[in-house]
Amino acid sequence: MRLALREARERADLTQLQVAEEMEWSLSKVIRIENGDVSISPNDLRPLLSYLGIRDKSAVASLIADARIARTRQRQAWYQAPDFRENLTEHMRKLIEYEAEASEIRSYSVYYIPGPLQTTAYATALMHRYEEELSEDQRHRRVQARAMRRQALLARGDVQILVMVDESVLRRTIGGPQVFADQLRDLKALAENGMIRIRMVPFSLDASVTNNASFDLLLLGEGEVLYRETGLGDELIEDRDTTAKHRARYDKVWQEVADEDDTIEFIRRQIEILEGTSPGETR
Repeated sequence: MRLALREARERADLTQLQVAEEMEWSLSKVIRIENGDVSISPNDLRPLLSYLGIRDKSAVASLIADARIARTRQRQAWYQAPDFRENLTEHMRKLIEYEAEASEIRSYSVYYIPGPLQTTAYATALMHRYEEELSEDQRHRRVQARAMRRQALLARGDVQILVMVDESVLRRTIGGPQVFADQLRDLKALAENGMIRIRMVPFSLDASVTNNASFDLLLLGEGEVLYRETGLGDELIEDRDTTAKHRARYDKVWQEVADEDDTIEFIRRQIEILEGTSPGETR
């Protein structure tokens, strides 16, 4: 909804201030609607659509239906509960909203398995690395959030998930050999069942996707959003030029790296190595 409204305003060559003055709203209200901080009521939406030049009856009806759904979800969504609002970043909460609607998700990672594909044990081990920066409750809620994101995303069945990981991601034994072997088995099963497509960027390939920064790129209707997470910080980018550049680079490298069959075979061999390794043995 917010992407559709922002793009309609930009197509009409209007500023947020112009919209605010015409609708007799505060500028803050327009900004918060376009940022997704608040939903918009159908009564506010109808005159706004008319002002933005959207008058087709079917388009108006569809957007009003979306507005009603958005208001309901904003009240009922698990990630809006106080415990999660306090322990998840604003950008992460918006990302979760987008994951529920995206038709395609491209994920690239240079350090760890992407969040929605992590097992609980793997996510817990990963969160332990931030015990000096995050409280126990913060770490617990973030692990919970990853599990709930995973459940919601994999249950959809109508979203294409492309996963491209650096070879180091499939070698780094986060949580120890057993936890990591279980994570790789889970990843392998998802790929073999067709729930995700996964390709590995091998060490032998000199391919820089985005200067070694992990990201998620989500396609929603005609719009795209880019989510980047670096340690404890994160950001959500909606600039079309930026998202288009990331998508073009991703798709280019996707064709150059190891294909799905080779990647699955690599994962299988890593599992065998982990299962045959005693604790403390160098691999």
